[in-house]
Amino acid sequence: MKKLFSYLVVVLVASMLLAACGTAPTAAPTTAPTTAPAVVPVDTVAPPTDTPAPVVPTPVASIPADKLAQKGHLLICTDFPYPPQEFFDENGDPKGLDIDMGTEIAARLGLKVQFVNSVFDTIIAAVKSGKCDIIISAQNITTKRQAEVSMIPYFQAGQSFLALKGNPENINSAADFCGKSVAAESGTTEADYLQGTGDYKGKGLSEDCTKAGKQPINAIVTQKDTDALQQLQAGKVSAYFTDSPVAAYYTVQHPDQFQLVGQVLEPAQEGISVPCGVDDCTKAPLSEVGTAVQAVLKSMMADGSYTKILSKWNLTNSAVTLP
Repeated sequence: MKKLFSYLVVVLVASMLLAACGTAPTAAPTTAPTTAPAVVPVDTVAPPTDTPAPVVPTPVASIPADKLAQKGHLLICTDFPYPPQEFFDENGDPKGLDIDMGTEIAARLGLKVQFVNSVFDTIIAAVKSGKCDIIISAQNITTKRQAEVSMIPYFQAGQSFLALKGNPENINSAADFCGKSVAAESGTTEADYLQGTGDYKGKGLSEDCTKAGKQPINAIVTQKDTDALQQLQAGKVSAYFTDSPVAAYYTVQHPDQFQLVGQVLEPAQEGISVPCGVDDCTKAPLSEVGTAVQAVLKSMMADGSYTKILSKWNLTNSAVTLP
């Protein structure tokens, strides 16, 4: 207000002087401009040219809003931790191959991604009850699971044994585990393979031991995969049985503690699980959610982004193809 008053005084004095000289003064505004300058919100300011904005994939498919657990989001059930496919980093953020896959799939569906930490043994029940839309959690495709959900192949892995560094029990094959204790996570293919359950009924590793006249394997089944690993760390079991990428990851992260023993067993495809809407999904067609996810996965394979994600985690030899 003080500045405006001073400005008017100066204008008035100048006008009087010009009038005395016979020159008409130029009219000066006596009020503030009526149009204020545009204000750009902070969150819309373009980033510096040396830091390009991330490229958001163009949606290639869509899912009707009423088919999603939460509008505008793709909720993915995942059993953490299971590195390198899913784990939390030092800041508590989800990382891993499955995380990158799920994030890219959601983006290509035009949705925000949200990962729902789930217990593996009940993860299928979680997706069927609507707690999430799909499962991406290193699930081997098995006959039993295909009866409960539709499974879209996206990865393949074998099964490996991890022992303490130096292989103190001199384990070189699955037969060397007869009469010994081996830990695995509940609900996994490894737990079934040890016990002769699920798709391994009548042909489990423990049953192989008894058929050979040896003592059966003592399967220690834990609720979480990390609990099974801790059984090995504590020296309570001879080995930890898990998917080969997971076992390999721990040997790289802790080369002074663990080593792979025996051979890689039973290579199998892993699938993205989607509810099918009927009691037996074995021959059921893909749902709208499943069809959209499959279309997106095919687009990722076609443009190279699928291979790029596998390369990031050094798992290109685990790629699959879709018809």
